[in-house]
Amino acid sequence: MKDELRRRFVDLGDWQAHYRELGQTNKSTLVMFHGSPGSSFSLVRLMRALAKDRHVVAIDSRGNGDSTAFEHDAPSIADYANAHWDAVNAIGLDRCDIYGYHTGAAICTELSIKHGDRIKKVILDGVSVFSPDEQGDLFDHDHAPDIPVTLEGTQLLQAWNMVRDAHLFWPWWDHGRENIRDLGLPDAEYLHGEAIEVLKSCGTYYQSYRAALRYDKRRRLPLIKNPTLVTACRTDQLYSFMDEAGDLIPGSERIEHPDPRGVREFNETADIMLEFLNR
Repeated sequence: MKDELRRRFVDLGDWQAHYRELGQTNKSTLVMFHGSPGSSFSLVRLMRALAKDRHVVAIDSRGNGDSTAFEHDAPSIADYANAHWDAVNAIGLDRCDIYGYHTGAAICTELSIKHGDRIKKVILDGVSVFSPDEQGDLFDHDHAPDIPVTLEGTQLLQAWNMVRDAHLFWPWWDHGRENIRDLGLPDAEYLHGEAIEVLKSCGTYYQSYRAALRYDKRRRLPLIKNPTLVTACRTDQLYSFMDEAGDLIPGSERIEHPDPRGVREFNETADIMLEFLNR
C-alpha cells in the first residue's frame, strides 16, 4: 500500500478538495501545488521519486482537476492559498514542507507569508517575474482562455491543442520559429492525461492561471518567511527568471535541476530537492 498512489477527497463546507497521496504517512510531509493548466496529475512522476523519503500530498487547485471551483469568477492567489490551507488542515497535516510549480509557486509564496510558522521549507520550481508589459501581452492574447463546451465538441480539440502546444512553444499560442521550446512532446498517454484534466474543468481552470498572471511577485517574494530553494530545468519556459526570483527572496538558494525526460531525471531532481529538505 505504501507505494501505491492514493486518490482522496476531503470535505470543506461547500466544496471538496481532491488530492493525490504517495509514501508512508509516518515520514515528513511535503505538500505539492501544481502548475496551470492541469491538476496534481502533472506532479505524479515527481511525487513517485520524492515518496522514497517523504509522505507526499498533491492537491488539485480549486476549479482544476477534481476540486470544486470558486463561485466567483476572479479569485486571487490569496483566495487559493486560503482555500488550500483549509484543505491542509482538513487532511490533518501539521508542520510540513511545501512545493509549488509555476502557478503553484505563487500559491506557496502566499502560504509562506501567511502560515510560515507551520511551514518548514519551500521549493519554488519555475517562478515567473513578468514585467507589466509581459503580463499585458499574455492577457491580450488570452493566454488562459475559457473553453466553452459545445454540441460540436470543439472543447476536445481546443483543450488538446492548448496542452500539446504548451510543450512545443512559449507562449503556447505563438507558433513562430523563435518560440519553439527544446522540449519535445511527452508520450501520448501522458499528454492524453493532461488534456483530460483540463477538460474536466475547462470552464474554470483559467481562474487560477489568470490569478497567477496577476500576482505581484516582485512585491510578495521578498516577504517569504521560510528557507527557500528556487529551481527550474533548462527547458522550463520560466528558467530565465530563476536568478531574478532568487534575488528577491532573502537568503534563498537556487539550483538548476535536470530536464524531465524520464525516471532517471525525475530521481535526480528528487535527490536535489530532498537534499535541501533534509539538510
